[in-house]
Amino acid sequence: MNTVKIGKFIAIQRKAQNLTQTDLAEKLNITDRAVSKWERGISMPDSSIMLELCKLLDINVNELLTGEKINMENYNENAEKNLVELKKQKEASDKRLLQAEIWIVVFGMLCLFALIAVAAFTNLPDWAKVVMLVAGTIVFLSACMFALKIEQVAGYYECKYCHHRYVPTYKQVNLAMHMGRTRYMKCPKCGKKSWHKKVLSDSEE
Repeated sequence: MNTVKIGKFIAIQRKAQNLTQTDLAEKLNITDRAVSKWERGISMPDSSIMLELCKLLDINVNELLTGEKINMENYNENAEKNLVELKKQKEASDKRLLQAEIWIVVFGMLCLFALIAVAAFTNLPDWAKVVMLVAGTIVFLSACMFALKIEQVAGYYECKYCHHRYVPTYKQVNLAMHMGRTRYMKCPKCGKKSWHKKVLSDSEE
């Protein structure tokens, strides 16, 4: 996906609608700096505002993601390409999130161990040691909860039996037995319980 081309296209369509960057930003409830970054190809519009952006620019989502007006002859081809590109981007983003999950847990553990060490090997008052241990525990548990949320939403879980891939609820992930990122859950499609592994793609094999 050519972000520079898309940015130039946004700028052209914005001007065609007689809108300044500030005008467009105000209509989308964002900053004009965000619009400027789009038009310079530095970043892409968030998916949550793409439909409203397209409406304001009098284009469709496929034209936005392609960076040009699309005629009906190659509409389906471009739509398919854009879907594939968006899927690749999501998989790459999910991979980065899962890598961040590890560092978040490590950070929480280091904070907890550091505070335990300070409490154990310094001559602080007992109340101060208790506060440090409580603070370390809170940081660690918060890190674990945040990491678990990342694991829930990044990628998919695959059923061992029917190979259905899905995103479970936070409660399901939290309560399931697990070995690493493989969790024992009930498949929403076939209804069987098994160890469901974490995968990045939603394409069923």
